[in-house]
Amino acid sequence: MRDLSKSLPPLVLASASPRRAQLLREMGIDFKAIPSSIPEIHHDQLTAQELAQINAYRKARSIAKKRPQSLVLGADTLVCIDSRILGKPASLEEAYQMLEWLQGRAHAVITAVCLLCLRPHSQRIFADTTQVKFRPMDAVAIRRYLNKVDPLDKAGAYAVQEQGDMIIESIAGSYSNVVGLPVERLGQELDRWGGAGPWFQTVPPPGASPLQPPSPAP
Repeated sequence: MRDLSKSLPPLVLASASPRRAQLLREMGIDFKAIPSSIPEIHHDQLTAQELAQINAYRKARSIAKKRPQSLVLGADTLVCIDSRILGKPASLEEAYQMLEWLQGRAHAVITAVCLLCLRPHSQRIFADTTQVKFRPMDAVAIRRYLNKVDPLDKAGAYAVQEQGDMIIESIAGSYSNVVGLPVERLGQELDRWGGAGPWFQTVPPPGASPLQPPSPAP
């Protein structure tokens, strides 16, 4: 990726995630973190990718309204297995149940990203998917893992970068996507944004349904 410091608006990360902040620092990108307080939505009629993209858009827009001249990055990560969408567990019991579903099987990790600047009105929404296979685990192994990490702020109740070797057998796709940002794709999109490419999408007018963000990028 080119040096975009002179061609990008000030970047704001609409997240309190230390993992996403660390990934941006590793990319060498200057940014300010302003966490979004907007609640994540859940909708049975949406796919995991659609839901993640909408949540990423809502997070970015909630901060962009306060910082309209900044480029705001919103992101959302979900785990999906057998059409079941797993977000962050609400309790240790739910975390245990999630890991019990995942053990010994493959699942998809979807991270959606929204890049949004209101002045000028431009945005980009995209998502990346990584396939992760868990090791077979019995109740003792699951409890041992839960004793070593805090699962409550993690989609699917696990973090690949925290004791991941205890639970993960293989990963196919972007490792950083499982952590919380697809840095390879994000670098490409920031490069295109900095180059002022023709792909910019117009931000929807005020009052547009929060469940209907503009059509995402493929």
